[in-house]
Amino acid sequence: MRKVGIWIDQKEAHIITLSESKVYSKTIYSDIDTRIRFDGEKKQFGRFGDQFLVDEKGKKNRIEEYTQRYLMGILKELKNADEIVLFGPAQTKSKLEKIILKNPGVAPKLKAVKISDNMTHNQKIAYVKDFYKSNLS
Repeated sequence: MRKVGIWIDQKEAHIITLSESKVYSKTIYSDIDTRIRFDGEKKQFGRFGDQFLVDEKGKKNRIEEYTQRYLMGILKELKNADEIVLFGPAQTKSKLEKIILKNPGVAPKLKAVKISDNMTHNQKIAYVKDFYKSNLS
């Protein structure tokens, strides 16, 4: 059985796989940049004649697009999983949960979504091991 734990935030996701007595770990980094600044940009708006243009909608759309691409990349890694637990400090785990629940092939594998703080790599591995020990299925 391949039991998977995913610690996720907006910057990166750590996928920890427990398979028999071995532990595999993979990190996926996101391309999400919340502070996009273009060369020569000095203010939050651009001025063209008497008009002021704000690019807030464009920035929001780019962030949403990069987030969606990031989460779909993580979803591709879950095809071989038998059980999945999501944990992390950010709301990105909730977005990933929604995507997983919309995918009928992966949705039944999701066992829990937990809130956790920032952790070291070893703490993440221990968290996943403890979760599956206490939730034998």
